[in-house]
Amino acid sequence: MHLIRPFAGLRPASGRAAEVIAPPYDVLSTEEARARAAGRPWSFLHISKPEIDLPAGTDPHAPEVYARAAENLRRMTREDVLASDPAPSYYVYRLVMGAHTQTGLVAAASLADYDTNRIRKHEHTQTDKENDRVRQIDALNAQTGPVIVAYPHAPGIDEILAGCSAGAPDADATADDGVRHSLWVVRDAQIHGRLTRAFDALPALYIADGHHRTAAASRVAAARRKGNPRHTGEESYNYFLAVIFPHHQMQILDYNRVVADLNGMDAGAFLARVGERFSVEKSPKPVKPAKPAELGLYLPGQWYRLALHRERIPASDPLARLDVRLLSDHLLGPVLGIKDLRRDKRIDYVGGIRGLTELEKRVNGGGMAAAFALYPTRMEDLMAVAEAGDVMPTKSTWFEPKLADGLVSHVLD
Repeated sequence: MHLIRPFAGLRPASGRAAEVIAPPYDVLSTEEARARAAGRPWSFLHISKPEIDLPAGTDPHAPEVYARAAENLRRMTREDVLASDPAPSYYVYRLVMGAHTQTGLVAAASLADYDTNRIRKHEHTQTDKENDRVRQIDALNAQTGPVIVAYPHAPGIDEILAGCSAGAPDADATADDGVRHSLWVVRDAQIHGRLTRAFDALPALYIADGHHRTAAASRVAAARRKGNPRHTGEESYNYFLAVIFPHHQMQILDYNRVVADLNGMDAGAFLARVGERFSVEKSPKPVKPAKPAELGLYLPGQWYRLALHRERIPASDPLARLDVRLLSDHLLGPVLGIKDLRRDKRIDYVGGIRGLTELEKRVNGGGMAAAFALYPTRMEDLMAVAEAGDVMPTKSTWFEPKLADGLVSHVLD
């Protein structure tokens, strides 16, 4: 089996991408999805968030929700809004957000290589979220949520992708958030071979975003293998839908933290405790950290710049030197008593796309006592953690721009 292979994608008919594409299923609440899909009968949200077509209050994990997703997919195919390509293809996918551009390959990636960790992971998954994606894949008989994957330094692949995306795209749409999504269909069998061989030569790929989707695809494949006495390994369920970008083009934003209280201390006592491990400097303006081991701290009406004492920064441990771990190990845990980042209700997370004003808003509104602005995790750090077989702390990465659901889906045998 190859690391990747082409597939016959299910995608919007010519000229209809703008009507179809939607944000990823997991970045919108049901209410937000219902508002986004209002007046848009062909929005992919009717497939990825199908509870919006059922009575308010419907459990998003009820059987009728997955059944509605399948019916909506059939309807969009029946009405020729979505159509399958006649032959297996690779696809080049470009995202443009402001001045940032990244160009990657849409492919079916090997679940066998995921299961043996050649496609590396860096996060734990939650069973309930996996179960949801398993039910969605089984109901649709398709993978509709692409997984963002990174490939290491490979100028030859970069060059092929640049060549394939030199002309006019087959699909081109700008989403509500201003991100432009462009897609080129690569039909040339010789280019298929070059891409397949080039990826086979890579030592590893790295999941960036989509651990639950990949884990669910693996579970579906295992169940289908078990139930198929004629299993060969070539069936489409042995692969998952991936968009694979060069790691140096990917953009990780800060993933910031807000806390509900100061663990029984007033601001003065709290700052004194923080000062045992960090230098603390008042700032007349919001603090966006400019380098690793630097933090912004916001208390009501005042920003501070924190810098962890140099001797406390691990020299080589790829996990312990992450900024999210430095904050946890040297402040959240020992000073605030927040040790379980996944379950402690005293902490919440704010994606960097919302900006530092959102941190001020959360604190000034009285709901939170303090906010922390972090330096973004770097792709090199993510890859180093994955190489070491470690797991990153919860909410370590916020990737932007996001992929669109509905631009290409992977239908299973």
